[in-house]
Amino acid sequence: MTDKVDLQEFVGGFIAESEQLVASATAGLLEIERANAKGDLRPKTVRDVFRALHTLKGLAGMMGVQPIVELAHAFETVVRAGDQSGGRLGARAVELGLVTIRGIADRVRAVAMKTEVAPAPEALLDELSRVDAAGAGAHAKVSLASAWDGKLGEGERQQVSAAVAAGKKIYSLTFTPSEARSAQGVSIATVRASLMKLGELVKVLPRALPQSPDSPAGLAFDMLIVSTAEPNVLADTAHCPADQVIAVAAAEPAEPAAALLPMDEVAPVSTVGRSFVRVELARLDELQDQLSALVVSRFRLERQLASLGAAGVDVRALREIAEVQARQLRDLRRGILRARMVRVAEVLEPLWLLVRSLVQPGIKEARLELDVNDSELDKAVADRLLPAIVHLVRNAVDHAIEPINERERAGKSRVGRVRITCRERAGNQLELEVSDDGRGIDREAIARRAGRAIADETEHLDVLATPGFSTRDKATQTSGRGYGMDIVRRVAVHELGGELRLATEPNVGTTFALQVPLTIAIIDVFSFECARQAFVVPVAAIEEIFELSDHVRIEGPRAAKGQLPVTMCERRGRPVPIVPLGTLLKIDRVAERASKALVIRRNGEPLAFAVDRMLGRHEVVVRPIEDVLARAPGIAGATDLGDGRPTLLLDLVELGAGITAWRAEAS
Repeated sequence: MTDKVDLQEFVGGFIAESEQLVASATAGLLEIERANAKGDLRPKTVRDVFRALHTLKGLAGMMGVQPIVELAHAFETVVRAGDQSGGRLGARAVELGLVTIRGIADRVRAVAMKTEVAPAPEALLDELSRVDAAGAGAHAKVSLASAWDGKLGEGERQQVSAAVAAGKKIYSLTFTPSEARSAQGVSIATVRASLMKLGELVKVLPRALPQSPDSPAGLAFDMLIVSTAEPNVLADTAHCPADQVIAVAAAEPAEPAAALLPMDEVAPVSTVGRSFVRVELARLDELQDQLSALVVSRFRLERQLASLGAAGVDVRALREIAEVQARQLRDLRRGILRARMVRVAEVLEPLWLLVRSLVQPGIKEARLELDVNDSELDKAVADRLLPAIVHLVRNAVDHAIEPINERERAGKSRVGRVRITCRERAGNQLELEVSDDGRGIDREAIARRAGRAIADETEHLDVLATPGFSTRDKATQTSGRGYGMDIVRRVAVHELGGELRLATEPNVGTTFALQVPLTIAIIDVFSFECARQAFVVPVAAIEEIFELSDHVRIEGPRAAKGQLPVTMCERRGRPVPIVPLGTLLKIDRVAERASKALVIRRNGEPLAFAVDRMLGRHEVVVRPIEDVLARAPGIAGATDLGDGRPTLLLDLVELGAGITAWRAEAS
């Protein structure tokens, strides 16, 4: 028999669940801190934080990551005392809790990166013990069965003692994994989750076994649980024989203790409702790749049907089947997209900590407000968008929000406000606004810094988003290097194909509005032909499509000496510039054959691109162009329309930005 236990197969699940629990505990502590500021209590949130810590401790104990066990237990003791006092966690306890959770997160990251896990800081453990000292009570000593003797820490023994004093029973039971159980979806993770619904799981210890028909994996998990459930229920849940569920400690029933939460505030444990399973994003990407292949096959089928129909073959029955298949693919697309969606509120969760870290108590204070409802977006979009939002929030607190004395002189509240709102728009678009009630952006100061006049908010935004432009002479750890707004625009406009707008008013505040697609994985596009080449553009980017005719075109003025004049047309009483796309892309200098115009909005103003003819509307999977040498302005990616050739996805907004240079060059 060997003492070595290989737990590598469980590391992925440990990391995923630990990261989620760390995020949950952090969010709970920040909510408690906000409630403290208003003089409110959050007893249910305190209990949720306790559960997260307790689960973290159990997971880390099972994996043998002792520093996380020590940190989680030390703060768990503080939270338990707060729970027993009616849900009170003071400012110092919350402060230490956030430091503790950050320490746990660092050690989870070390496990993920396979680096050495740092020991728990003694100074922090000592500080946590002092915070708890005033409210710690003594529990009667309990004699445990010899199987668990010496395997519990002091905190775990206190937990068992408290349970025994309250008249609860303590059971020891064992789960033995096997291939048959794995095939049924039964693992230590599912067993542990099920047992936690039946009581408090005190400890899970892996134990090496000699390989045998009963233990083919050579591994077992011994578990200690506080539960009021019957032994046979515990045995069924743990998938172990009833004689392996052993009562290791118990006491005479005591007078029931006062509930830590009123019964109407404690959510009942139920298997009814939403259930979840963790899926790696890579698996969803793989599923999406398979969908992409199906979409391309459908395009090829449509081409074949069109060819057969043109040859006089009756394809009505086949076309009906193709239409059914198209609907099924659309449903599959929506299903995959739903699986990839994450709540915006969860995506923005790190911003609470960010704002908290940027304020200076007594000098500059700010609070964050989120109004995002139940909005969701694709995980891939969320991962790209969050850094841009972080830059905007950091700039708002660092640049816009005034010091307390300045705000009081201006008649404002002492605490500045940074507000994020989120709304879903038509065309699968999401609009996010980041606003503040600070000093606003001084356009004249920006103009002096830029060395030129600024006509409007559009030009104002262009200057702010210029790489390297900053209003500060000296950079700080927070800002001042001049690349924050460049990152925001690059993400929102160029990477996500969205839109960025600015509105600011002196002494009132500033608002940045970002409009981005809900997903960039599978999108609706218009296909069109230009100089005998096919291109696609996102449907969401097109405001309208209209027929070009000579009588609606007029020649506008030359903007500068040596530049071509702008061709204009009138739409709804407004002049709209028309740009021949083939000439702009340098693939066709004959603009007369263009028959359609695609209208977009750039910086709030309409701009039309003339193309030869429209081909249709499609659902496509877009592939990014990874090769740096193959990238070009205005090219957002590529797709396959079923002819086996790559079709470029154009970013007309970015192409529109280079029109002035194009006119000078073309002339």
